[in-house]
Amino acid sequence: MNILIIKLSAIGDVIHTLPSLSALRKAYPDANISWVVEETASPIVKGNPYIDNLIISRRKTWFENLKKRKHIGETLKEIKIFIKELRQRPYDIVIDFNGLLKSAILVFISRSQRKIGYNSLQELSGLFYNEKIYENMNIHAVDRYLDFVRYLGIACDNPEFYLPVSQADIEAVDTLLYNSGISRDKKFIAISPMSFAGETRLWYEDRFASLADRIIKELKTDVVFTGNGSGGMIDRIQSMMTNKVINLDGKTSLLELAHLYKQAELLITPDSGPMHIAAAVGTPVIALFGPSAYWRTGPYGSGHTIIRAEQPCSPCFLKKCSTRKCMADILPQQVFAAVENKLTKE
Repeated sequence: MNILIIKLSAIGDVIHTLPSLSALRKAYPDANISWVVEETASPIVKGNPYIDNLIISRRKTWFENLKKRKHIGETLKEIKIFIKELRQRPYDIVIDFNGLLKSAILVFISRSQRKIGYNSLQELSGLFYNEKIYENMNIHAVDRYLDFVRYLGIACDNPEFYLPVSQADIEAVDTLLYNSGISRDKKFIAISPMSFAGETRLWYEDRFASLADRIIKELKTDVVFTGNGSGGMIDRIQSMMTNKVINLDGKTSLLELAHLYKQAELLITPDSGPMHIAAAVGTPVIALFGPSAYWRTGPYGSGHTIIRAEQPCSPCFLKKCSTRKCMADILPQQVFAAVENKLTKE
């Protein structure tokens, strides 16, 4: 049996699909399972033993090149190779976990007997499937994706998030922390202040600074800031602080970040990709939610804390807002109390 998973991006969405991959592999141990993913999120699944073929789409790069008339010949050649790889085998089942036009087109290009997607006309994606399931937007994305697996008659009671963290990843993080003054048995709290899903999800830099200072001073715990190119945000937070923090912005890969979070006591973050990485490795998350719906895309599993201001307009899912009141009403003392409560319970 040949199975094709289409889940292109983003980091959190790809992580949410991992339990479905695990369930499919357990149900079809001898199947050839392929996954199409965009290059930014590909490290999350590259090297996963449940996947036989990883097909990487460089869609954004290709479109940018064609738009700017750069490297046209090379780009067209890459697209041709990508399509050839996508069609190298006839699939018995193709599942579109994205449900967007960009993913539905790949369903169309692939050769498959069963093309499964949501019964949605979002971006006309539903026109490309010959089997459709109901999309329940009132449940978490992990469970919503597992509905595809259940549709195929596969039980999935214990969702598994497999991240292919290597020994090299572990050693790199251990060395990075040790060189920063944190040995293996030393406790620390991680903070990831960035979110690339829109400025409305961001908390305020001075509040992160105030919070980190209190954690260091009152809880006697080191704070490690993480990020993937925060555009100077973490540097600015650092400059507002009295106490010293460890700034690892841009110093870890996605899988190294997974191991780093596994070593942390907890992670403090707005709705972001790192939030889902921490939840996947079992680290408690204190998540600051504003315009997005925590019941759909919050940290999956137990032991997490959601902090949000109860605004009548939230969740609005907007990426721009004149007031950002839903995030402005989250105060540092609220977050500190949640941190203190977590550490005391342990």
